[in-house]
Amino acid sequence: MVQEMTRTIYFIYGIFCLLMLLGVFVYFAGFLGRFTTPTSIDGPPTTSAPFAITVNLLLFVGFAIQHSVMARPAFKSWWTKYIPQPIERSTYVLFTNVALIAIFAFWQPIGGVAWDVSHPLLRAVVQAISAAGSILLLIAALLLIPFELVGLRQVFLYWRNMPNEPLPFSEPMLYRYVRHPIYVGTLMALWFSPTMTVSRLLFNSLITIYILVGVRLEERDLEDSLPEYREYKKRVPMLIPRWSREDSPTNEQ
Repeated sequence: MVQEMTRTIYFIYGIFCLLMLLGVFVYFAGFLGRFTTPTSIDGPPTTSAPFAITVNLLLFVGFAIQHSVMARPAFKSWWTKYIPQPIERSTYVLFTNVALIAIFAFWQPIGGVAWDVSHPLLRAVVQAISAAGSILLLIAALLLIPFELVGLRQVFLYWRNMPNEPLPFSEPMLYRYVRHPIYVGTLMALWFSPTMTVSRLLFNSLITIYILVGVRLEERDLEDSLPEYREYKKRVPMLIPRWSREDSPTNEQ
């Protein structure tokens, strides 16, 4: 009876973390798009630029450390001594939510505009590319079996008392042409902005640095855990898609 209750509690906890994540992403869209949300990445400066930049850097470093360190196998091995394995991923998602909420709550607008595309046609083209990046990001995330990424599969299998067998390596659609289409979509959505404020420029730069560093750590872990990944890495470029698969590999793009 106690075990069944524990399974149910873990399942409810996993659903809560997932719903919280969905809410965070909706808020994130408003935060970046400067609409509907109480806080925004832009706005009138309320403090000096050096202080605002320092605060924003600390907020982002906190997120980067949480999001990267907690994903490393060594940390997971230590962490699961205290956090039950079925809810390890859900707890990771919960901490990610908290780190992002801290950014939303305490981000300091800097003021100023880095560039502004005024020509109507060119502005529409830039917006279209940004929208295409958002769509690419969504499709790429859905192709990666999102229930596994957000911990729902783990708590569901535990709730149903079913074994959590490792998922086989696969190359769904977009992943046949670029190893990290999620990151490609993210960079497109962020950088192709017709109006780039200084605050957003700082945020985009931090995200880009994090992706370029984090992807190396992620791939190192994937090579250790998935023997097939080494051969996949040789065939498919990292971030710059190659639509013809007949060429020889260029794995450091």
